[in-house]
Amino acid sequence: MENDNLKLTSSEIGTLWGEYVNGTMTEIVNRYMISILEDEEIKQVFEIAIKAGEKQKKQFVSFIEKDGFPVPIGFTESDLNKSAERLFSDTFCLNYLHIMTIHGLLGHTTALSVSVRKDLREFYNSCVDDAKSMYELTIELLLKKGVFQRDPYFYPNERPELITAKDFTDGFFGKGRVLSSTEIISISLNIKKGIMAKALSIGFSQVTESKEVRKFFEELEETADESLQALSKIMYKDNLPVPMSWESEITASRDSPFSDKLMLYHMGFLVQTAQVYYGTGLAGAMRTDLALAYEKAILKTLGITRKWFGIMVKNKWFEQPPLAPNRKELAQDK
Repeated sequence: MENDNLKLTSSEIGTLWGEYVNGTMTEIVNRYMISILEDEEIKQVFEIAIKAGEKQKKQFVSFIEKDGFPVPIGFTESDLNKSAERLFSDTFCLNYLHIMTIHGLLGHTTALSVSVRKDLREFYNSCVDDAKSMYELTIELLLKKGVFQRDPYFYPNERPELITAKDFTDGFFGKGRVLSSTEIISISLNIKKGIMAKALSIGFSQVTESKEVRKFFEELEETADESLQALSKIMYKDNLPVPMSWESEITASRDSPFSDKLMLYHMGFLVQTAQVYYGTGLAGAMRTDLALAYEKAILKTLGITRKWFGIMVKNKWFEQPPLAPNRKELAQDK
């Protein structure tokens, strides 16, 4: 059998479905942001991102329809209000695109790793290439604008060293050791992602029409801030700098550019990806205080995810992904 004619596996269907929905969400946000941007250089980068997204969207539809699955609803024009007042600064938009590119790169790579069909592998390889290109463009422009926040610098040791102290894992009471470079990787990335999640929560809470959704955004803001404070405290303890917050890049607008459905889904997406990054950080944490900070953050985000799911289902905003066949139902008498 030709490789491209193989039936899609459950994993392949799942990644196609998820990438399509997330892609349509990102497309709507990018289209709003490009409509409010004043900086021509930033606008050009967004144009490239939107064109890449449109190209990928067509291919997602082709793959899904070929195997007879319904194309997800995702997000459409009805979720966008282009005439809304400016909610984000140009700097925020560029930082947003950079962070979401990192998420996209992870998503495409994961999809590639579970794909068997050659046409799918070639497609996801092209998606990875698009994301890598966008990653380069956003970093270069952030550096040019002087708003890219670098991770802490280290001074090199004279020679390699081995762990000899038994208190290497102890981060309490000053008895332990300073953070390792491998631990700072996850701390820094989680702080940067948490800063964006908190800023979006603030912006979305200003413009949502639903009291229930606003309450959720406010709770999410508090949760994000708690995790940021915990990780920042660990960095400060070792005299290491942390990235600046983005709250000042959110305007005072109360005019919503997006539907409540899109804003709530977006924050749920960020919360769920945060669990992945917290888990990665926990796996690499060798200091007790850092491991406990990640464990607490994971538990908090799990609670937030349950509330998010409840609101999405209650409002009939949660689209159901393809399910495995229910053999018990199929075996019942007709």
